[in-house]
Amino acid sequence: MPHTSHDFLDEARRAIPEVSVEAVAARRMQGDEMVLLDVREKDEVRAGYIEGAVTIPRGFLEFQAAAHLPQTDTDVVVYRASGARSLLAAQVLRAMGYARVASMAGGITRWQAAGYPIVRDRQLSAEQLERYSRHFLLRQIGEQGQGKLLDAKVLLVGAGGLGSPAALYLAAAGVGTVGIVDADVVDRSNLQRQVLHTTDRVGMPKTASAALALHALNPDVQVRAYPERLTVDNVMALFQDYDVIVDGSDNFPTRYLVNDAAVLIGKPVVHGSIFQFEGQVSVFTPPAGPCYRCLYPTPAGPGAVVQ
Repeated sequence: MPHTSHDFLDEARRAIPEVSVEAVAARRMQGDEMVLLDVREKDEVRAGYIEGAVTIPRGFLEFQAAAHLPQTDTDVVVYRASGARSLLAAQVLRAMGYARVASMAGGITRWQAAGYPIVRDRQLSAEQLERYSRHFLLRQIGEQGQGKLLDAKVLLVGAGGLGSPAALYLAAAGVGTVGIVDADVVDRSNLQRQVLHTTDRVGMPKTASAALALHALNPDVQVRAYPERLTVDNVMALFQDYDVIVDGSDNFPTRYLVNDAAVLIGKPVVHGSIFQFEGQVSVFTPPAGPCYRCLYPTPAGPGAVVQ
């Protein structure tokens, strides 16, 4: 006789233990090792989820479980909006070899009714959901990560050969605020490598040219232009409001100034340099690791080439 949905649900109830939201909350308070697995669809998760939960839409569970839950002895509690369909999802995990699986009775609906908190990620517009849809496929980014990118602030020192591609990719990725420090104007000789700029902008300040290019690429991005040279007088004020500093400068005094100011106020620096066909990139995050001056204590002499 064919199985009905009720038959499948009854089988799941016999196979999968149910735990109350109170028990789940108590275990979280105690710091028990436990993975909460939200198997609702993306639009449901956007309305709110339990902090720290792993999210895998039910339709992708068989394909993505191993990536999110590599150890089959992991203690997993599954939830959906209510309790019924999470039982079925938990039974799928059991069939995949996960031995310690339970379903949260009543789901997130019961969780909220009991007064436990939920979190909501930054709400993205329909245009943003389409623009960043490929990021959502990356487990390391997803919608949560995209929200963090949109809230992030990155300062670029230099809008030349290094700053140009960095600025374009930061804007394309949806970094919400991009600051650009550069006192130069666009020169025709820049155009073979400085891809932010175009022929019709020759003579324009590089910061203004960069703002035009980045707004055209992604109107989500706020571009802050600083058409000035980085000096000891302005560096601390410029760096203060940013999360990350990207150093694309073309001279050693500026590189050491960037380093020293970033160390003083605790800002990570992404450092890049290039000479002809050779280049290097490093991330400096003291005190977790060395800084630029730690590696190169003595600045290069006059006439040394950088970038």
